[in-house]
Amino acid sequence: MKKLEEYVLSIPDFPKPGVIFRDVTSILQDADGLQLAIDSLQERLKGVEFDVIVGAESRGFIFGMPLAYNLHKPFIPVRKKGKLPRETVEMSYELEYGTATVEMHKDAIRSGQKVVLVDDLIATGGTIEAAAKLVESLGGEVVKILFVMELAGLKGREKLKRYDVDSVICYEGK
Repeated sequence: MKKLEEYVLSIPDFPKPGVIFRDVTSILQDADGLQLAIDSLQERLKGVEFDVIVGAESRGFIFGMPLAYNLHKPFIPVRKKGKLPRETVEMSYELEYGTATVEMHKDAIRSGQKVVLVDDLIATGGTIEAAAKLVESLGGEVVKILFVMELAGLKGREKLKRYDVDSVICYEGK
């Protein structure tokens, strides 16, 4: 049986020289790879009590939805600003060059709900930290944050040190 890492294509010098791009879409393109990714994430939720799964746009949707379905939990999307139709709460965060803003519906999380956050990749941790702050602003408690891949060299885990963070694959570099 293949390990999940074997489904990930690594593209050197993309998007710029010196960067190794870890392509999550190569996992999605293989039925066995996709199943292994979902099973691996789900395994990390054994023993975790939670009420809802929140996924960050857009690949957090891809990995969070099957988990929500399999575990019969609601799924809440965190989207880029301006994409949700009802009243929202928003959180801005720093990017390498500028800022970005994410939103979720104001009624998506009820006070006291225990939340698992899901995304495909942790790099610097800004997006998922903003998602966690949104959950908390609505009275939710983040009990676990899951990633398919982690780029440890970018130190995103440090930004999330107060949370229980887990990743299926950890690459030491950037």
